[in-house]
Amino acid sequence: MRIGEVASRSGVSVRALRYYEEQNLLASERTPSGQRHYPDSAVDRVRLIQHLFRAGVPSRSIVEILPCLATGEVVTSALLDRLKAERDRIDQQISDLVETRDRLDAGIAEAAAKAAEGAPCRLA
Repeated sequence: MRIGEVASRSGVSVRALRYYEEQNLLASERTPSGQRHYPDSAVDRVRLIQHLFRAGVPSRSIVEILPCLATGEVVTSALLDRLKAERDRIDQQISDLVETRDRLDAGIAEAAAKAAEGAPCRLA
């Protein structure tokens, strides 16, 4: 499939796909006229790349761990340690976000209670 179709199906820009190729995260074949052609599996791969980027994984790490995530094979124990470290970092990020959400919920509940009493809510 062409680059525009991959972009449309995966929800990313054509520019992002070109960047992924530059970073060796995605591969395409070139037609005789120079157009990129991607396999059908490219859409799922791009979505996975996007998930990893959103989780804060840098492209240099994605390039190392993507083959393991795609095939399930772990090449070295060092790479397995890297995967575990990324997972642990993401777990910590999730914990931090949950704590922040809980604090916001408490603040919202307190503000709503004061508003119900007719007291003004003042932000500090």
